[in-house]
Amino acid sequence: MAQLQTDVAIVGAGPAGLMLAHLLHNAGIESVVIDNRSRDDIAHTHRAGILEAGSVRMLEAAGVESRVHTDGHRHDGIDIRVNGSSNHFDFPELVGESVWLYPQNEIFVDLSAARERTGRPTYYSVTDTRLGDIETERPWATATTEDGDELRIDARYVVGADGSRGPCRSMIPDGTRQRFFHEYPFAWFGILCEAPPSHEVLIYSRSERGFALISQRSDNVQRMYFQASPDTDVADWSDDRIWTELQARVDGPDGFELKTGPIFDKTVLPFRSAVTEPMQHGSMFLAGDSAHTVPPTGAKGLNLAFADVAVLAPALISALKDSDAEALAGYSQTATKRVWKAQNFSYQMTRMLHTDPTQDAFETKRSLGELRSILESDHGRRYLAECYTGWPHG
Repeated sequence: MAQLQTDVAIVGAGPAGLMLAHLLHNAGIESVVIDNRSRDDIAHTHRAGILEAGSVRMLEAAGVESRVHTDGHRHDGIDIRVNGSSNHFDFPELVGESVWLYPQNEIFVDLSAARERTGRPTYYSVTDTRLGDIETERPWATATTEDGDELRIDARYVVGADGSRGPCRSMIPDGTRQRFFHEYPFAWFGILCEAPPSHEVLIYSRSERGFALISQRSDNVQRMYFQASPDTDVADWSDDRIWTELQARVDGPDGFELKTGPIFDKTVLPFRSAVTEPMQHGSMFLAGDSAHTVPPTGAKGLNLAFADVAVLAPALISALKDSDAEALAGYSQTATKRVWKAQNFSYQMTRMLHTDPTQDAFETKRSLGELRSILESDHGRRYLAECYTGWPHG
C-alpha cells in the first residue's frame, strides 16, 4: 500500500476540489486530490455555464491561468419573456456587475492544468474510496488507483468535494446530519446543438406551453432546455419536434426566431433541491454538491461551490499555519447562510417561470403575479439582478 502524508486530503477533483487545492498551494499547504472519475470524463461533462462576478474574481485572485476572458463571454444581462413579451435586465445598470458564460468543464481544464503545474498529486479513476477517523486529528482516506494499487492518505483534514453521490456526506452520523430535500414535479428536456447563438444573452421564457431556456455554450454550440415531464423519453422527440416546441415557447409579437441546427445531445434533467447540515463533522468538511444541490434555473450550482471554497480555504489556512482551529468552527454556519439564499432564489425563479401541473388555477395566476411584481418594479429588478450576479464571497 502506498502511504501519503499531507495537510489536506481532498475527495473530488471537480472545480470545487481543484480550486481549494490551488488556494491551499498558494499558501504553502500540501494536499492530495482523488476522484473516481477519469480526467477525460470530467473534462467532457457539460454542466453549468454561468459564472457570477465573484467567481470570476476568485479565479483572477488565485492566479489561475483561466481562459474565461478570452474564450468566455461576458453577459451584461438576461431576457425574461412572458407569453412572448421580452423584459431585458441590464445588470451593470442595475447593480454594477456582469456574469460570464464559461462552461464548467472548461473551468476544470484550467484548474487541472494549474494543479499539474504545482506538481502536487492528483489521482483520477480511483475506486473503493473510504474515509476513517474523521472525529480525530488524524483522519485518513483510502482508495484503489487506476493501476490497481492500494493508496492511503493520512491528513490533518479531509474535504469532501465529491458531488451528490460521493461517500463523504454519509460519514456525518445520522444523529447529527440533517438532509433537507425538495423535488419538483417537472424536469428539463435539454439539447446541445450546432448553431450560432440565438440572442446575445440568455432568454428565460414563460409561456402557456411551459418554460424554456435559450442558453449558450460557445460561438457554434448552443444549449437549450424546455420544461417537460420527468418521465419524458428522449426517443419520442425528433429534432423537428424539439425545434417546433422550443420556437412555440418563445414566439411573440416581436417575431423572435431561434437559430437552429443539428442536435447532437438530448437529455432529461430532474429538478431537485437539497441541503445537508452541518457541512462539517470532526476533521471533515463538505463543499459543493456533496452538501447541496439547486435547480439550474438560478445558475447557482458551481457558483455556490466556489463560494464554499472562498469560506473554507482561508479557514483551513488559518488552522494549519496559525494553529487557529477556531477558524474552522464556523464554516458550516457561514457557508449555509449563502446556500439558503441561493436555494430561495433558485426556488423562486423556478416557481415563477414554470407551469406546474400540480397547481390549481389560483397558484398558477399567483406565480405569474409574483413574476410581474418583479418585472414591473425597479426594486424588484435590482433584487433579481443582485441575486443572479451573486452576493459577496465570505
